[in-house]
Amino acid sequence: MTSVYCIAKTYNQMVQIANHLRASGFSPNDISVLSPNHNTTRDFAIDNSTKTPEGAAVGAGTGAVIGGTLGWLTGLGILAVPGVGPLIAAGPIIAALSGVAAGGAVGGVSGALVGMGIPEYEAQRYEGRVKDGHILISVHVEDGEEASRAREIFRDANAEDISTGSEAHV
Repeated sequence: MTSVYCIAKTYNQMVQIANHLRASGFSPNDISVLSPNHNTTRDFAIDNSTKTPEGAAVGAGTGAVIGGTLGWLTGLGILAVPGVGPLIAAGPIIAALSGVAAGGAVGGVSGALVGMGIPEYEAQRYEGRVKDGHILISVHVEDGEEASRAREIFRDANAEDISTGSEAHV
């Protein structure tokens, strides 16, 4: 499989992109969001009955976004990633990051992203952008047509650092 990635500069831009992806037929199970847990925790409703693996959750868990704007995202949780700090994650990316958070693995976000098939230089750039307060969005795509549609949605929303990568097979 392949994923298409981008950086959203604001919470509102992220909501716009995620909702447009879903409205365009992408499955909620294929959309991932990774955001620093600075002031955005007010934007996410917190439910302490987390379903993320033990040790990975920091005190928040699954839930909807206030107003239900992104309540359809799967596996919403807050993770403490070594070297990066607390992050809000949802979608398939949470599985890759849960292992990093629980095991204290070296490499932080970029290590998890490389494990997902993103080239190392791009993974490091994405980690830096997330550390700087931006939001990483990714979507799994089945073919070139879906990848083109996702890139178009990202471009239309003025997202940055748009790229496509093949996912690593375990």
